[in-house]
Amino acid sequence: MRRPLGKALAAVLLVVFGWLCWSGYVIWSFGAQDAAKHSDCALVLGAAAYGANPSPVFEERIRHAIELHRRGLVSKIVFTGGHADGAAYAESEVAARYALRMGVPPHDILTETRSQTTQQNLAEAKVLMDAAALRSAVIVSDPLHLKRAAIMAKDLGIAAVTSPTATSRYRSTGAQFGFLLREIYFLHHYLLTGH
Repeated sequence: MRRPLGKALAAVLLVVFGWLCWSGYVIWSFGAQDAAKHSDCALVLGAAAYGANPSPVFEERIRHAIELHRRGLVSKIVFTGGHADGAAYAESEVAARYALRMGVPPHDILTETRSQTTQQNLAEAKVLMDAAALRSAVIVSDPLHLKRAAIMAKDLGIAAVTSPTATSRYRSTGAQFGFLLREIYFLHHYLLTGH
């Protein structure tokens, strides 16, 4: 009895391992593609801020969105991200201040200050987009973050393409592998629970 059971368990583990490897490949390959096209806005997913300054990861996302705006691919930029515990500024407010310093006109910037997760980033951005009659978006984030974000955006009814930060701070093999494992987990968590 033990030998067939052991073989069955090994087969199951092999299937699970293969599925997780395939999921990782899909996430990686999706993030390697820049699908940016003319859209109503760039939708920047939030990341950490340190006081009034964006973290290096967040700064690259902000800079990428500003470049899309400068190139005329988007007319507005939607910054997302709420307050971390004890923070004086919301992530989106930090991003907006940065964009203003870089010359983006204030009337081209929209912010929401309530979200704490990727799904909330997108849901709150959808509210802003609907209010401003913005019908299409380019989602901006780190490459490995974009597959999950694209699925969530579709589920929320956001017409969006994705554009990865070409200068992602997740450069080392260790950092990228850790980020990939995290995204594999959170993607499956979302597919199973809807959150």
